[in-house]
Amino acid sequence: MTIERFEAPFALVRFRTGAGVRLGLLAGERVRPLSSDDLGAAGLNDFLAAPDWDRLSALATDDGEWMPLADVALTAPVEPRQLLQTGANYRQHVIELVVAGLTQDGTRTPDQARSFAADIMDERKRTGEPYFFIGLPAGVVGDDVPLVLPSYSKVHDWELELAIVIGREAFRVSREDALGHVAGYTIVNDITTRDLVFRKDMKEIGTDWYRAKNAPGFFPAGPLLVPAPFVDPSDLNVRLELNGEVMQDASTSDLLFDIPALVSGASQTMPLLPGDLLLTGSPAGNGQHWKRFLRDGDVMTGSIEGLGTQVVRCVAEEVR
Repeated sequence: MTIERFEAPFALVRFRTGAGVRLGLLAGERVRPLSSDDLGAAGLNDFLAAPDWDRLSALATDDGEWMPLADVALTAPVEPRQLLQTGANYRQHVIELVVAGLTQDGTRTPDQARSFAADIMDERKRTGEPYFFIGLPAGVVGDDVPLVLPSYSKVHDWELELAIVIGREAFRVSREDALGHVAGYTIVNDITTRDLVFRKDMKEIGTDWYRAKNAPGFFPAGPLLVPAPFVDPSDLNVRLELNGEVMQDASTSDLLFDIPALVSGASQTMPLLPGDLLLTGSPAGNGQHWKRFLRDGDVMTGSIEGLGTQVVRCVAEEVR
């Protein structure tokens, strides 16, 4: 794995051992296992409910049982019980989608359509609410697991996203208090099967996010859980390369609804639990835009400033 674009003093990780998966502390180029005594909590989510970062900071500089990072196989750094996703949340991305639709019949020039779309987005930001839907936590894996492309489609797509990791339980919290419920941040690549997004048998039903987004391994996460005190989520570069070619390159400063708005909005319906993931949306540059979808042998390198880099390898599903 790589920790490029990671500069925090430490981060939480989970790594594979002969006995399964263990929680660990990453500091520099080395990793140490974390016991419940080290955490002062029974496990990861219990720790995130009331994270004591000073406790981990002290461990990051002591002479514990450290291993070289190169000798460790990292996996997903989180164990969410709930996974929420945010749609249409990058201003420029949504504007371009609207422009593409409005210019098809020739009644508006691209500039007219862009101005119209920008006004819609600005009004939505002032008076609207975030758009949420749910994913299955069972789809969360590390980038140590190849992404198996289901054989029932040839239009599997990427969507790199900043993911919020919930700390203290959040239920109907205000925007002003929302950041107090964020434990940290990680990377998630939200894989989508495009030809399953809209139902063909009954168009009135609309979107089918269950079938389009929840195949095994469709939420590659991590490799790091970086504590919130080390991250300013307001202006982070989000970048995805496909086989070395840049496909997505944007900033979280373009989010229509920022982190406090998302946490507050999502918490109004159901309590957000420690360790849950709240994805913030994906910027422009997915496969649908490029008319290029994932294939056997593709390698996606996704990075978010300050959160490291994940490398996801794609393999075709074996048809039996």
